Amino acid sequence: MPDLSTTYLGLKLATPLVSSASPLTQDLDNIRSLEDHGASAIVFHSVFEEDGASGGSRPALDRYLSLLHRAKEAVTVPLIASLGATTLNGWLEYARQIEQAEVNALELNLYQVPTQAETSGAELEDGYVEIVRTVKPVLRIPVAIKLTPFFTSLSHMARRFADAGTDGFVLFNRFYQPDVNLDSLEIQPTVLLSTSQALRLPLTWIGMLFGRIPKSLAASGGVHSAEDVVKLLLVGADVTMMCSALLRHGVSHLETVENDLRHWMERRGYASVAEMKGRLSQIHCPDPAAFERAQYLNAVQGVQKVVVSGREAWRILSGE
Repeated sequence: MPDLSTTYLGLKLATPLVSSASPLTQDLDNIRSLEDHGASAIVFHSVFEEDGASGGSRPALDRYLSLLHRAKEAVTVPLIASLGATTLNGWLEYARQIEQAEVNALELNLYQVPTQAETSGAELEDGYVEIVRTVKPVLRIPVAIKLTPFFTSLSHMARRFADAGTDGFVLFNRFYQPDVNLDSLEIQPTVLLSTSQALRLPLTWIGMLFGRIPKSLAASGGVHSAEDVVKLLLVGADVTMMCSALLRHGVSHLETVENDLRHWMERRGYASVAEMKGRLSQIHCPDPAAFERAQYLNAVQGVQKVVVSGREAWRILSGE
C-alpha cells in the first residue's frame, strides 16, 4: 500500500490532504468530522484584528482562542491557526496569544487590497517582509505565509520572505471581488467556490519555486479531486489544501480523494508521496520552458488550430 505521509512546516502528516481555512472550523463538530474523514491537518478560519477591537477588549480573538483550546482537546491532528492583522503591533500581539493556545503552526494571512495610490509596490512589499521579521523571531512554532499572486516578481518576494524567516508558503490567497446587483443597483459581496481550473496558478508557481526556495509549499485553490492532488504533488507541493470541494461535497469527500489518490499511485507504481514530489517541477521537467512565457506562442497556436479544425468540421457537416 502506498505511503501517503508527507512533511509540512516540520510537521509529520499522514497524508497531503489538509483542510484549509474555511467556515467549517467555526464549529467543533465539524472540526471532529474533518479529522474523522481524513484531514491530516486542519487550518482554522482566520481571525482578523479589525473584527473585534472594542474599547480595548478583543472579543473576536477571545472566542477564537477559546475554540482553539477546545479543538486541541477534541482532535489529535495538527491545528494551524490563521491570522490577519492590520498593524504591526496587532500581528505581534495576536500571534503571541495564538501560540499560547498550543497550536502546531501559524499561517499569516497577508490579505490586503492596496487602494492608496500614494503607496508604491516597493513600500507594500517592504511592509509584508517586516511583518514576517517581526512575528517569526518571537514564536517557537513554525510560521507560513499565505500569499497573493499579485507581486511583480513573486520569485524575488519568496526569496525575501524566506530570508526573513518564514517556514513555508501557502499559494495562493483568493480575493473575493464584489459584484453588482442589477435589481437594487448596489455593490454586493459574493463568494464563488473554486473549480479545478483554479489550480493552474498554484501549480505554475509551486513548480517554479520547488528546489529553489527551501521552504514548505502548500497548494491552495482548485483542489477538488485526486487528480488535482497528484498534479500538485508532482510539481512539488508538500500538501494540498481543500476548502471549496468540502463545502460543495461535504467533509466525507476527503475519504474519496484519499482513496482515489492511493489507487492512482498503485496503478502508476509509486510507493510513496515522497517519490512523486517534484518530479515535474521546473528543475526536473524535461521541458523547463513549459512553466514560462516561452510556451505562450505554442499555447496560442494550439488554440488557433482547435478553432480552425472546428470551423473545418462545421463546413463538412453543414455541406458548405
